[in-house]
Amino acid sequence: MDIAAIREAVLQTIVAVAPEIDAQQIRPQQPLRRQIDLDSIDWLNVLAGLQERLSIAIPDEDAGRLGTLDAIVAYLAARQAQPAARPADRRAPAATGLPSGQHLIGGQAITVRPIRPDDLRREADFFRHLSQETRYKRFLVTVSELSEAKLHYFTEVDQVRHVALGATVDRDGEAALVGVARYIVAPDGGSCEFAIAVDDDWQGSGLAGILMRTLIDVARSRGLATMEGTVLATNVRMLKFSRQLGFIQQRDPDDRETVRIVRRL
Repeated sequence: MDIAAIREAVLQTIVAVAPEIDAQQIRPQQPLRRQIDLDSIDWLNVLAGLQERLSIAIPDEDAGRLGTLDAIVAYLAARQAQPAARPADRRAPAATGLPSGQHLIGGQAITVRPIRPDDLRREADFFRHLSQETRYKRFLVTVSELSEAKLHYFTEVDQVRHVALGATVDRDGEAALVGVARYIVAPDGGSCEFAIAVDDDWQGSGLAGILMRTLIDVARSRGLATMEGTVLATNVRMLKFSRQLGFIQQRDPDDRETVRIVRRL
């Protein structure tokens, strides 16, 4: 496939994900996501669509190199001569283990791994660094610090009934949490309730999508049938994000402040 055909395929894929945009108005050398309203899940869908349409693998660690239309086209042109490979870190984790993997977002390395007891201080710093609005949307509280008991609860998890994954970056030579996704298995053993929080500086970067897709893979591999969550009715961004992940929304007539979201696994 020549460069012109690759470019056309890229534009068709973008339009398929964001049909409201005018592909002819895209400036090829300018950052793509600044020109088009592509949130984290939309961006993952673009990358997945390109891999399916062109049969060219795009490893997660390469996604950060695809900032402009020209960069995407040049990358795909170079990759098409290479043998197809399965994208990294897309495997469902084994039922007896949890995934750990490296990702590249905006040129910065991200490690996604299980939360450990020694993450207690990292969890405290993570919560402290969240804006008041983000704290309230995730924890439904306005306090600036988590109690010691809550920190132990969040970090001393059995990774069976309570599964927690963290995303870390290097900050001044130390690993710092910038995102956490977790679920707790319901008493019936067939469903789970999830929660996710991402540092304000990383919202819209694609990190939330990586965490949630990994968490969904874990829950599915463990044999769970459904994943559920509760979202503030005013949290429009999270409601859109959940729809893109395949969750359906269920309004509670007795509670107009929250929305129940459910996804079959």
